[in-house]
Amino acid sequence: MDGMDTALAILVGTVRAGTPLVFAAIGELIVEKSGVLNLGVEGMMLVGAVSGFIATVLTGSPYIGILVAIGAGVLLSLVFGCLTQLLLTNQVATGLALTIFGVGLSAFIGLDYVGTPITGLRPIAIPVLSSIPIIGPLLFNHDLLIYMSVGMVALVTWFLYRSRGGLILRAVGESHDAAHALGYSVVKIRFLSIMFGGGMAGLAGAYLSLVYTPQWAENMTAGRGWIALALVVFATWRPARVLIGAYLFGGITILSLHVQAHGFDVSSHLVATLPYIATIVVLVLISRDATKIRLNAPASLGRPFHPGA
Repeated sequence: MDGMDTALAILVGTVRAGTPLVFAAIGELIVEKSGVLNLGVEGMMLVGAVSGFIATVLTGSPYIGILVAIGAGVLLSLVFGCLTQLLLTNQVATGLALTIFGVGLSAFIGLDYVGTPITGLRPIAIPVLSSIPIIGPLLFNHDLLIYMSVGMVALVTWFLYRSRGGLILRAVGESHDAAHALGYSVVKIRFLSIMFGGGMAGLAGAYLSLVYTPQWAENMTAGRGWIALALVVFATWRPARVLIGAYLFGGITILSLHVQAHGFDVSSHLVATLPYIATIVVLVLISRDATKIRLNAPASLGRPFHPGA
């Protein structure tokens, strides 16, 4: 029974640890599908985390905190959008600058809130279903954001492959010049995509500070924004695979914690690096199939659009 309980705890922990990666990666996937590469996910997550936490402390409502976190992520993404889409700055350099700015800004505005206790989101047990042995606790006894993350993956999948808007978005990502020639506003579509990605990154940050570890601490994302970026490539720009990849990396994180908890004679620093080592290994393995990457990656990814050209 103890073994079953441990296995169930690992699976539930995997879902919880993977949820912020789902939000951040699914947002970045939409951004990259439009042909834009935003490396500022880590910074937007941190700003979302601290903004949502402060709003929750001031209002007492984590739901208001979630909305504020989404808004903060969107606002920060607009900075990136204005620089890269209007001023045509380098997307890689701008994204890196955005992350550095987000790290510093979040540390500054969250300085007085380190260690402040809050009541985060509570699990919502779905009647009847949550009482099913094993399956119930695993699938039907989670907080609202976990249910939202799975729903968001389904919604993005439908949008990209079943809606006219998704077709236009993918067309812009494949050939912005052709989309422009057909009369579509490339800059507008990319701005909307960037805002969606920012909102999802802010929501991912809010999950960390309001649910996963309901507190604020500097750099609490601990590199998850970079893992989310790697997940998009790992998933070959397909939403369903993002969900699988996020839970895979979440599982590695939880297993590393259980390794420490069971007293294995392994350095805690080494164990903490396991998710990032796994990220590097996966990317190396994927990169060996260059043809598959080229076939699935948006053709205009990272290329600036010149409306007058």
